[in-house]
Amino acid sequence: MAGLTQNWLNAMFNSTMIDPAQITLFIVIIILTALIIILGIQVFFILREFRRTINKANKVLDDTGIITESVSGPISNLSNMATGIKAGSIIAALLNRKKSKKRRDDDDE
Repeated sequence: MAGLTQNWLNAMFNSTMIDPAQITLFIVIIILTALIIILGIQVFFILREFRRTINKANKVLDDTGIITESVSGPISNLSNMATGIKAGSIIAALLNRKKSKKRRDDDDE
């Protein structure tokens, strides 16, 4: 019986003993897990910074739109005024022609 108990104890300790390959694998798994966690945290910070950059770019584009609208309003008014002046000068030229034609007709009589 003593031999059986001894064999059983040897089998139990041999099955629970960890060989160097298992220790190395365990250490590698722990290191890789730590690296993946650190990488995940870094990706989080990068994405947060990217979101801030996108928000700043969006603000710049909004400001550019406001500036463009504020510049285009007066330019549009100037264009409308120039069109009005042009139309007025055409009407004045037509009236001058009619007036001069009427004077010539009056002078001929």
